[in-house]
Amino acid sequence: MIYLDNNATTKLAPEVLEAMLPWMVDHYGNPSAGYRFGKEARRAIDTAREQAAALINAHSPEEIIFTSGGTESNHLALASALSWLPPDSTFVSSTIEHSVIHEWLGAQAEKERLSWEQVSVNEDGQLHLDEWSEQLSRSESRFATLMWANNETGVLLDVEKAAAIAESQGAYFHSDAVQAVGKVPVDVQSHPMQSAAISGHKLHGPKGIGALWVNRHSRLHPVLLGGGQENNRRSGTENVAGIIGLGKAAELAQAHIARREEQQGLRDRFESALLGEIEGVEVNGTTEPARRLPNTSNLYFPGVDGEGLLILLDQAGICCSPGSACSTGAVTPSRVLTQMGYSRARAKSSVRFSLSHLTTEDEVTEAITLIKEAVKKLQIVLPTGSRVVGPRR
Repeated sequence: MIYLDNNATTKLAPEVLEAMLPWMVDHYGNPSAGYRFGKEARRAIDTAREQAAALINAHSPEEIIFTSGGTESNHLALASALSWLPPDSTFVSSTIEHSVIHEWLGAQAEKERLSWEQVSVNEDGQLHLDEWSEQLSRSESRFATLMWANNETGVLLDVEKAAAIAESQGAYFHSDAVQAVGKVPVDVQSHPMQSAAISGHKLHGPKGIGALWVNRHSRLHPVLLGGGQENNRRSGTENVAGIIGLGKAAELAQAHIARREEQQGLRDRFESALLGEIEGVEVNGTTEPARRLPNTSNLYFPGVDGEGLLILLDQAGICCSPGSACSTGAVTPSRVLTQMGYSRARAKSSVRFSLSHLTTEDEVTEAITLIKEAVKKLQIVLPTGSRVVGPRR
């Protein structure tokens, strides 16, 4: 198997598993207990909090709130703001946010609990900052959320400028940083922002664990009440082993980020080979290195049915994705790609490949060959004269 779907999930690092195992078997004490057995778990959690804080350069470990994953982290930030903002508040997002943000805001807007405005992006996947500024200049726009990196295209959004604009208008700024943390440097202190979401399984940690960073000067109203865990910000007995795993994964990620140019070089080799050897293949989104995750390549294969290509690649032993992992099996084209201005036909002929530091040169070489063979098979089945080519617009 050649695994090229690391934006969906990553392999658990052996060091992470090793760190977790004692807390799954021998050290099973409740961290809220007052005796030594429980206090051991509490100290381990404190260490993991420090590791997670260091990865994003948080001001203090106490700014880290452990959750069940990226979905809960994002929802905690959104729901908290909804509970204390004035009832006439408008929430502002981009049109390409992950469904975790997009669907939550849509559901609340449908229930008339908030007003929601979406700011468009260009065909490179970059936010229209003039629209962002104009929307946030309206007095009712009090909450802004923008993803750090897009999960489908790998495009890095201009969080720094977007956050600065939000601050100038007095709006709370949150970022879904799930796809960025562990792949590129994320420094929350360098941006005027209030919260950011993290997910363990996106950086070779375990599934079912995540974190929400909340600026120490920002308000947070808890959603889960009862036990008072996480300093009364997220009740529920802590997932000790998962937290330890996230902490270790965060520690390991520092080294992987430092070597991200190696990963980018491997991705570029993969991408260049397909662009050069399969007629008409194009990258969806910007190709500017500084504005992309180093591991992600979202490619358009003209005249090729994307779902058919995924089936053939699966049979050949390659794991990849039609876009967001959450949309697997859907027959509708990617919302992200269509919002970027690409046609529905192009969106349906696009596939996402995402590498990790575990991806080898031999795997990339073999993947290139197998992808070329699969595309050729589909082109034989669908003669050139009958293909539907999806233009950029």
